[in-house]
Order: sequence, then structure tokens, then C-alpha cells
Amino acid sequence: MELTFYYSNGRSVAYTEDGVHIYLFSGDPVAYLDNGSVYSFSGRHLGRFENGWIRDNNGQCVFFTENATGGPMRPMKMMRPMKSMKQMRPMKGMKEMRPMRPMDSLSWSELSGEQFFET
Repeated sequence: MELTFYYSNGRSVAYTEDGVHIYLFSGDPVAYLDNGSVYSFSGRHLGRFENGWIRDNNGQCVFFTENATGGPMRPMKMMRPMKSMKQMRPMKGMKEMRPMRPMDSLSWSELSGEQFFET
């Protein structure tokens, strides 16, 4: 299941080709999806993936996909950059406990694009 993740300004930031591992267009592996959660490779819980949206741990929208439903108004999508050669994925660390689910927000997260993956 190939998906592209777009930021609030319509810029494509990341993608997955297998529906699990998330890469930046630079080829850097940054996160993975597991049971509706988004984890960094170090095991940190970054947020949730649901209805085509990646939400931060506060319930605010960070990224949307082509078929996202609900959430805030989506901007026009910009052209996707070329994918660089994928880097080797790091080993997955022990997963952090999933925090309690916050209420879904109709606002965009203050985290910008790649910043989300750095938290």
C-alpha cells in the first residue's frame, strides 16, 4: 500500500511503499506504522495514523494522505519530489507505551514536516 504524506502547506514530506515503513524523500527511514500508531525507529510513540491522517500525540493533524477523511481543510497538493535511494532501516527499538488517545482536533499541529519525526 503506497502512500504519500502531505504537510499542511500541501508539500509532500514522506511516503511508505509497504504500508509500514516511512521514508523522507531524501531516502532516510524515519518511522514505522504499527497497529494505528506511528513510532520512530528508536521506539518513541510519535502519533496515530487513522482515516488517512497522521496526528501528533495531542490529536492535532500533522500529515494527510490522498484519501484522508475528516480533519481540517486540506491545501492543494504540490508536486512530489523525486525519491532518493532508500537508506538502510535501523533496528527497531523497544516501543514506548502508547499514550491515552486524545480527542481528535480539527487544527493543524505546530510541528512542521520533518520536525514531527524528530520529536
